[in-house]
Amino acid sequence: MGKEDQKTKISERRRFFTHLAQNVGLGVMGGLLWAGYASKAKSSPLTLRPPAALEEEDFLRTCIKCGLCSEACFNRPSNIDKETGKQRPATLKMAKAEDDVTIGTPFFKPRDVPCYMCEDIPCVPVCPTGALDVKKVTNKAGKLDPTMMDMGIAVVDHNACIAFWGIQCDACYRACPLMDKAITLEYDRNARTGKHAFLKPVVHMNDCTGCGLCEKACVTEKAAIYVLPRNIALGRPGAHYVKGWDTKDQQRIRERVDKDVTTHDIRSSRKPQDYLNDMDILEN
Repeated sequence: MGKEDQKTKISERRRFFTHLAQNVGLGVMGGLLWAGYASKAKSSPLTLRPPAALEEEDFLRTCIKCGLCSEACFNRPSNIDKETGKQRPATLKMAKAEDDVTIGTPFFKPRDVPCYMCEDIPCVPVCPTGALDVKKVTNKAGKLDPTMMDMGIAVVDHNACIAFWGIQCDACYRACPLMDKAITLEYDRNARTGKHAFLKPVVHMNDCTGCGLCEKACVTEKAAIYVLPRNIALGRPGAHYVKGWDTKDQQRIRERVDKDVTTHDIRSSRKPQDYLNDMDILEN
């Protein structure tokens, strides 16, 4: 074998190992990028979904990322800007790679564009898979009812809300489509001045739909009232707590511990006035 042939084989061998190393490097880099991409694609627990969305895990299994809900939201007749005559941005967005939401799924940010609680709720009936369950927003009369929406609940930051500083502000109250139901104003004495009253916004969890119109209307630089998913905003009692007035809860615990959990006490069988003045009972 000549020197030229040997040089050629050595050159080819070097080229082979160079390409191999490059491909391995690209493969590793691709794996790292995909891992980061997949992690980024997971939704933040603070993600707000469209009206009538199923629970998050069921929603993600059911949603086919078709975008029909967002399209219906954008094309609704009430979404025309009265000044320009053009379509305004839709409330519902379809998540992209840069969003902290599962890619391709619908979500909204109230501070950008809140939900306007359309009477016909156009985003829900168009869902082809039931990821947006129309039954959740259908009343007993069989009609779509925007007051049945449940996208989250508004939370007031008492430290940031200027109403708690003594400055009169009712922007969120005025913006609420369920005024005096979902948000009410509570009067309280201003101890600092001794002369004025606070007009404090109070959110009622059973009526708030999480539309975010209050968050959009808030006058502070960073909204002092904002919408969170209910499972984040609201506490949850432990399984060991029993509501004594709830027969189902009593039965649940009875089955759990396999014994009678009803309170049997001498005081329970007596009138309050009988045992309150009985020192022996009180000492026991």
